[in-house]
Amino acid sequence: MNPEALNELTERVLGAIFEVSNTLGAGFLEKVYQRALLRELGLRGMQAIAEASLTVTYKGHSVGEYFADILVEDALVLELKCVERLAGEHTAQCLNYLRTSGRSVCLLVNFHKPKVEWKRIVNAFPVIAPCVAEAIPSSRNLTESNTPRRTGTT
Repeated sequence: MNPEALNELTERVLGAIFEVSNTLGAGFLEKVYQRALLRELGLRGMQAIAEASLTVTYKGHSVGEYFADILVEDALVLELKCVERLAGEHTAQCLNYLRTSGRSVCLLVNFHKPKVEWKRIVNAFPVIAPCVAEAIPSSRNLTESNTPRRTGTT
């Protein structure tokens, strides 16, 4: 799916998310919001799959499996939460889903509070400008850090 179509799909899905949040409010378990969102997406004419299987491969062999909460139109991953606040590990989970599935966008949604919280996680869009090696000062090593180096043995 091209980026423009994915943006349009994302907006439509966000409309469904807001409708579910406004209708149900806060306080339910994640599964309740998942079922309600699946229903709302269907009412809006979008195909959605719950617990979509995403296989992790390593050198051509399956080594694990993730389950995305919802996959919309085989393009947009939804990860639903009911937590006090979204954390870095939730974003990392979404990035893993995207890398594993080869998809580009995941919506991380938190229904815990009266006002739904969401983040759009993007991975693998093409880079506009190539990196230029000459832009890196030649006097610094890329692996150099600001921490002092130990010399000698201990």
